[in-house]
Amino acid sequence: MSAQVFVAKESASGELRVAATPETVKKLVKEGLTVVVQAGAGAGANIADAAFADAGASIASDAKAAWQSADLVLKVQPPQQNDALGSHEASLLKQGAIVIAHVFPHKQLPLVKLLMQHKVSCLAMDLVPRISRAQVMDSLSSQANIAGYKAVVLAASRLGKYFPLLMTAAGTIQPSKVVIMGAGVAGLQAIATARRLGALVEVSDIRPAVKEQVESLGAKFIDLPMQESGEGQGGYAKEVSADFLAKQQAVLKEKLAQADVVITTAQVPGRPAPRLVTEDMVKAMRPGSIIVDLAADSGGNCELTENNKEVVKHGVLIMGHSNLPNTMPTDASNLYARNVYALIKLINDKGTLKLNLEDEIIAGALLTTDGAVRHAPTAEALKLS
Repeated sequence: MSAQVFVAKESASGELRVAATPETVKKLVKEGLTVVVQAGAGAGANIADAAFADAGASIASDAKAAWQSADLVLKVQPPQQNDALGSHEASLLKQGAIVIAHVFPHKQLPLVKLLMQHKVSCLAMDLVPRISRAQVMDSLSSQANIAGYKAVVLAASRLGKYFPLLMTAAGTIQPSKVVIMGAGVAGLQAIATARRLGALVEVSDIRPAVKEQVESLGAKFIDLPMQESGEGQGGYAKEVSADFLAKQQAVLKEKLAQADVVITTAQVPGRPAPRLVTEDMVKAMRPGSIIVDLAADSGGNCELTENNKEVVKHGVLIMGHSNLPNTMPTDASNLYARNVYALIKLINDKGTLKLNLEDEIIAGALLTTDGAVRHAPTAEALKLS
């Protein structure tokens, strides 16, 4: 009997994405898995139940029963209290079941305890190691790419100026100046999008290695004091000293004072976002300028950011949207579903699910299994909590 895969409807408030699409459902069925999709799971991403059914899935109107019988549950957001089911989603899973989702365990310690209690195996998409073989499974990158694009589009739609240089009968319009802080996946996409719209773009990053990438996209790299490297593992930035951060801020204050748009993308895995933009720096910015802070949900790169809010401080619009990929749910779901499918291929053996702990991707992404925590930083955090 083949393993049953359940594609759950997201219960997090406002979440529109879905963890599978007809494209990936068809592939899962072809590989010997039985797929059940909760009724309405794809509605937010404009995917009808009929499209899932045509791909070979069964549509479940009884979500609670589907949770309880599933061998593998696919989600975007972490399992959580689901008022419609009258229970926490993790508590519905049978012993030995597997759940694949974004978890961010340092923020979800009570969930981790619940997964341990019910002996549920959890493959956290946010823990997939950033190695070449796992690129196709890297949902953090696929979703960050969307966030970087949407941040620029959002800023352009709210800025009271053109982005490009324009020569008109009424005179010349100077291009907008955009400063992007952090040249990871989101930052690089933001650079490319802002340049396509014609803006002048300057970029700061504490990792000197990204300078070539920045310049290849037509942006100018802001040279910062480099007494220490900000290069971390897996292409992420690492936390730097307070002294280095202060010197960086002194240079950036001058750049931000001339900017029309600032997009901040700097995050350190498992840590609060570094504070790159102080209130003093915001005060020096032009009235009507905009900050889009992509690190809002981890504390914000800007001192004045308020998570999931738009606020005006000192004449500057500060946008703290924490889930920009969710504003483009169709493509965000398409990409995420492909990431999930690639991970499932590693644990599926002709319709039977097997967790091969010798595989470095499975070992890296496996948060909990058989009542134990496999992820060392989370295990340490649980001891301290």
